[in-house]
Amino acid sequence: MCVTKKSKELVNDAACEEEVVERKVHEDFSRIDKPFGLEQHVFNWLWLGTAHVFAFYYLYLDITGRARTSTILFELLFGYIAGMGITVGCHRYWTHKTFKANLPLQIILMTMQTMSNQYPIRKWSLDHRIHHKYTDTNADPHNSTRGFWFSHIGWLLLPKHPDLQKKLKTFDMPDLENDPIVRFQSRWYWTLTAIIHFIIPICIFRYFWGLSMIHCIAANYRRYLVSLHITWCVNSVAHIWGDKPYDKNITPAENSWVSFLAAGEGWHNYHHTFPWDYKAAELGWKINPSTMFIDFFAWLGWAYDLKTISQTMLKQRLHRTGNGSHNLQGIDETIFDKDDFDYSVPADVTELMKDCIHQPIWGWDDETIPEDLRNVTKTLRSKGNN
Repeated sequence: MCVTKKSKELVNDAACEEEVVERKVHEDFSRIDKPFGLEQHVFNWLWLGTAHVFAFYYLYLDITGRARTSTILFELLFGYIAGMGITVGCHRYWTHKTFKANLPLQIILMTMQTMSNQYPIRKWSLDHRIHHKYTDTNADPHNSTRGFWFSHIGWLLLPKHPDLQKKLKTFDMPDLENDPIVRFQSRWYWTLTAIIHFIIPICIFRYFWGLSMIHCIAANYRRYLVSLHITWCVNSVAHIWGDKPYDKNITPAENSWVSFLAAGEGWHNYHHTFPWDYKAAELGWKINPSTMFIDFFAWLGWAYDLKTISQTMLKQRLHRTGNGSHNLQGIDETIFDKDDFDYSVPADVTELMKDCIHQPIWGWDDETIPEDLRNVTKTLRSKGNN
C-alpha cells in the first residue's frame, strides 16, 4: 500500500508506480557516476584494493614494532571526526532532513564529510534515500538479503542490479541538487578530497611523528579503512544481528556494538521505523555521540527545527509492529487496549505506520508523508519555519 500526496488515500501499489522518466542531472553531479572515466565498481576495486594493501601494511609494521611509533590515537580521532561528517551531516542532515542548520554548520559538516572520502554528499544521500525506500529489494544498493559480504562491501565491487540502475536514473532529489553547499562540494570534490583527506593528515603524520612518506600514506589509509568498515557495519551487521522492538517485519535491528563504533548509528530498527527523527534512536544520548553533537549545536543556535516523534506515536507503533521486547515500564497501559487501540492519530497515518514495510519513508521531506503525520511530529528548537 502507499499514500498519495494529494488525497492521502490508501491505494494499490500498482497505482503508485513511479513514472519512468530519466532525470537530467547537472555535470557537477553526474561526473561522479564514472570516476576518472571508470565504472564505479571498477574504480572501487582499484581504490579500495589500494587502501586495504596500504592499511594492512601499516598494521603489520605496527604489530611487528617496525613502525617508529604508534599513530593509532590520532587515526581514531581524525576518523571519528570524519565519521561525524557522515552520521550527522550526510545521514541525519542532508539525507533525512531531520533538522536544519545554519551556513557555518553546513560548511563544517561538508568539510567533515569530505574528510571521510565516502563519495560526495549528493551521491551518498541518493544511495541512502533509495536504500530506505526499497530496503532489501533488488533496488536497494546494499540489499542485505544477498548476504553479509554483499551488504558490507560487495555492493561497491559488483555491477549495480538493473532495478537499482533504474532508480538511480529516476529518483528525484531537487533539494540537494539546488543546495549550494552540496553543489560546491560535488564540483570540487576531488580537489577538496586531495587537500582534506590526503594532504592535511599526511602532513600531520610527517610533522608530528616524523614518519617517512610511505608510512604517512599507509597510516592515513589505515585510518580511512577503519572508518569505512565501521560505516559499512551499519549496512551489514545492523541489518542481520540485533533486536527489533519497533518493527519486527523489517530487517534493520538494534545493535549496541554498531552504535558504539558508529557514533550512534546502530539503533537501526528505530531509525528505519522513524527515519525523520534526528536522534535516530529512542533514547537520544544512549551510545549516541551524533545526537550529542546535534544537541550541542542546537544549544548554540546553529542547529534548529529538530524533528522527533511523540510518545503517543511511539506507543502506537510498538503495539502495532513491535516484537514485544520493548520495556514498557512507566507507560500507563490502562489508557489503551492492545487489540482495539483508540487512535488519537488520524487513521491514514496509523495505516501508514502499520504498513510502512510496503511504502517506506526516506525522511522528513518525503512527499508521501501525510500532513497529519507531520502535525503529530514534535519539533524542538523551532524557529517557526517547518
